[in-house]
Amino acid sequence: MKYKVALYPSEEGFAVSCPALPGCWSQGDSEEEALANIQDAIQDYLAAIEDLLKSDQAAQVREVEIAA
Repeated sequence: MKYKVALYPSEEGFAVSCPALPGCWSQGDSEEEALANIQDAIQDYLAAIEDLLKSDQAAQVREVEIAA
């Protein structure tokens, strides 16, 4: 799965966010490091969402496919 990310140059290097996942941010000294770090952040974010869904007894979870 691919996610679009937004890179922001900063005094410390680069900040990076994933607009499709609110609050999912990371950073790095270089663009390459920032992109590697946001990959980890996205994986952690999705794992946390999965855990929340599993613990919600009232939720009936379904998956839908979106055509690009």
